[in-house]
Amino acid sequence: MITIPYLTALTTYFSYGLLFAFGQFRDFFRKIFDWWHASNLEGYAPICLGLEDFYTRRLYLRIQDCFGRPIASAPDAWFDVVERYSNDNNKTLKRTDKISRCLNLGSYNYLGFAAADEYCTPRVIDSLCRFSASTCSTRVEGGTTTLHKELEECVANFVGKPAAVVFGMGYVTNSAILPVIIGKGGLIISDSLNHNSIVNGARGSGATIRVFQHNTPSHLEKVLREQIADGQPRTHRPWKKIIVVVEGIYSMEGELCKLPEIVAICKKYKAYVYLDEAHSIGAVGKTGRGVCELLGVDTADVDIMMGTFTKSFGSCGGYIAGSKELIQYLKYTCPAHLYATSISPPAAQQIISSIKVILGEDGSSRGAQKLARIRENSNFFRSELQKMGFEVLGDNDSPVMPIMLYNPAKIPAFSRECLKQNVAVVTVAFPATPLLLARARICISASHTKEDLLKALEVITQSASFVPDCISEILNRVQYVRVSKCYLILLMIISFMAGY
Repeated sequence: MITIPYLTALTTYFSYGLLFAFGQFRDFFRKIFDWWHASNLEGYAPICLGLEDFYTRRLYLRIQDCFGRPIASAPDAWFDVVERYSNDNNKTLKRTDKISRCLNLGSYNYLGFAAADEYCTPRVIDSLCRFSASTCSTRVEGGTTTLHKELEECVANFVGKPAAVVFGMGYVTNSAILPVIIGKGGLIISDSLNHNSIVNGARGSGATIRVFQHNTPSHLEKVLREQIADGQPRTHRPWKKIIVVVEGIYSMEGELCKLPEIVAICKKYKAYVYLDEAHSIGAVGKTGRGVCELLGVDTADVDIMMGTFTKSFGSCGGYIAGSKELIQYLKYTCPAHLYATSISPPAAQQIISSIKVILGEDGSSRGAQKLARIRENSNFFRSELQKMGFEVLGDNDSPVMPIMLYNPAKIPAFSRECLKQNVAVVTVAFPATPLLLARARICISASHTKEDLLKALEVITQSASFVPDCISEILNRVQYVRVSKCYLILLMIISFMAGY
């Protein structure tokens, strides 16, 4: 659990309250002006009501230049960011012909495979010439190539499971699989900070959902014990099936799952374990095999292993690995396998090639070097941020490093100031995180050099002190004015927050 200082929580609530008040005030006058204009809906209800898009109009649009920045190159350690401008207070953004070369701290390119690679790239190009960019078909029709079969065998061997099935999109892997493996009469116990794809998949399954405190095995055991004792709602019959869903590395916290303790509890109460390794597979562990390898958990004790290829492997899509019976059942019943276009052949070849590099099957030691480098880079960067006084979430060895910002005004200020100094960062706020827990999420790559990391630390430090320095300068310039400094600070805060 994140402990928020009282003053930080107070000022953050005050900032959001001020933004909400100003937004409602403007909406009030907007309704008055709109009342004079005839509606052209002709009996149709408005698709977006005022309250439904209030957050988008009054908060998100003001800082949308911090999100969705177009890039014009591969997402390597450095990439080209297209500059944009707005003539209508950020309601719309227009691209320019100017490009900034920026240090990339936002992409999930953990092992550096997203850029050109001496082993992977030639093979991907060959597969593009041989199979084309798409199969234009589902897996059960004309969408299964020899590459898909090879990929599934490769993934199963890599993660240590008898069989695997691959899908064209990582998000869909969770949201489409959960409704297939559990339904009404079943129980899903989910970590409170699981990814949205898991949340949507659980909701779509029709199963009963219970949540346990984030990464807290003791609370998981309490929930399991209570639910087994109570049984199904109303009937109190035994549950048909119980599945505990956790992540290997939590994408917004950078924390490693307490998998050994969770597996032990699930064994005790005969519950299945569903492990989402989107951010951990390929990125942690001595040979890149994820949290099971890192934490010493036998993969036989994890019933369903899910992961994506969009991070460490520089490709797209996702996989489910498990028993042969489970995978065969999914191939017969999963909509993502039956009705969705299969993963692109060049994307499949990229995954196969990158796994071979990681395992050293390309005849080199580059895979081991990449794994060692991302571990060293991550631990160095995390320790340096902590020495500088930043509040950094997560565990050692995790390449995901959230820096807590809290206040809404700091989100655009930090992002824009970093970009001015050619460092691209990702800032995240509500609704992706709770209202009080806005943050900047740093993603470290094996392709980053020591010089890259030192530059990033310097820029982050300067950007973090940007707002306090501005306030101090204003106070120094008005020290002879006969105004209470407390009152002046309050006015500056109100003006600053209202500006965002």
